[in-house]
Amino acid sequence: RIGSLPAFSPLICYEVIFPGAVTDRADRPDWLLNATNDAWFGISTGPYQHLHAARVRAVEEGLPLIRVAGTGISAVIDPYGRYVHSLPLETKGSIDTQLPAALPPTLFARTGDLPFSIMLVLLLLIWHSIGTRDRPRSLTSGTAPP
Repeated sequence: RIGSLPAFSPLICYEVIFPGAVTDRADRPDWLLNATNDAWFGISTGPYQHLHAARVRAVEEGLPLIRVAGTGISAVIDPYGRYVHSLPLETKGSIDTQLPAALPPTLFARTGDLPFSIMLVLLLLIWHSIGTRDRPRSLTSGTAPP
């Protein structure tokens, strides 16, 4: 916590692209701060992809995100992934707006990848059972088939 600011999770540059690693589940912040410099991307799709990855983290966590990009795209994103305000690529300026309110912790914020992992294991079990059901059974008598 810094002064009277609501508690936040600081994410430097690409740290924002890692799902499940942007907050401390035991000490949930009120918002996410992503400070970055996308200059190394140049004028390409890179700054837009980086911005969209940050947007996904806001939705996953149910937290507003403020993205400050020296040469990239700066934005305030609400917990639904909507752009509240933004500054385009290579634009100098500032954004003065209210911080959107956080949502209660989302399913992802509470459980991470656990539901996906469970579904994946169930899918593999179903796939395995379907695959083994259609295979011919081996002979147990020890004799070769005619």
